[in-house]
Amino acid sequence: MTAASRADQSRADQSSAGADPAGAAAAGGTAVEPPPPGPRRLRLLSYNIRSLRDDRRALARVIRACAPDLVCVQESPRYWRPEGQAGWLARSTGTVVLAGGGRTAAGPLLLGRPGAAQLLGVHDRLLPKTRGLHARGFATALLRLPGTAPFTLTSCHLSLDPAERHGQFELLLDQLGIAEHGILAGDFNEHPDGPGWQLLASRLQDGYPTAPWGGEFTSVPERPYQRIDAVFATPGITVLGCGVPHGLPGVTGADLRAATDHLPVLAVLEIPEDRETPGPDDRGQRS
Repeated sequence: MTAASRADQSRADQSSAGADPAGAAAAGGTAVEPPPPGPRRLRLLSYNIRSLRDDRRALARVIRACAPDLVCVQESPRYWRPEGQAGWLARSTGTVVLAGGGRTAAGPLLLGRPGAAQLLGVHDRLLPKTRGLHARGFATALLRLPGTAPFTLTSCHLSLDPAERHGQFELLLDQLGIAEHGILAGDFNEHPDGPGWQLLASRLQDGYPTAPWGGEFTSVPERPYQRIDAVFATPGITVLGCGVPHGLPGVTGADLRAATDHLPVLAVLEIPEDRETPGPDDRGQRS
């Protein structure tokens, strides 16, 4: 255990003493809402669902209560009817499948609320596989919200092997070359003091420390003590809030513990406006 993870454990022990760490609300016991909707604002959820092996109904309730515009899923089912199971998850959460899934991205999946974003392209990527280790991939879509510039969204679940994982961190940066603006979200299987995480943090905004909201630790639901799941954004995107949605109306500690072996990360982001869209003073003018 690293020094940072020991500190994480110590803080988790202190915060969870005599409390329910997977369902604790804000100080005073009141629910805390994330930043409200607004023009060009995206409500994004990242969630490792452990191949739907736990309580599916609890999982669907958590996702619905978070009311996301877009969802970055990790560990969607890969082997038995992956398309059908992804479809079940979409129907159960009021979303549609945008990209990725068990066969095309080895687990990462993108879901979206109908009408929330325009899908401009799909850029899923299967990664080089190390013999004896799980196949890995990225689910990536090029999207646009009403009035915003195009941006990429990538869901990822990185390797448990340190050497392979570091290479995957580097490949994640390649996915950001598709558009000027981009978001990476997922299960990174590394702590914030790790070399790969630091590589991303040196070039991108790490959502939670940039605009902390809700809880910090994402693993494990019964006793959260470490942050291995995160949302990163390119510098042009404004991070308004990011964290584990403890105390959000409809998100209960019982459901968080029953749904899967990770806690979700909910972020509210503001995407830059589309500079190519003419403003009020430009419409109708000719050069």
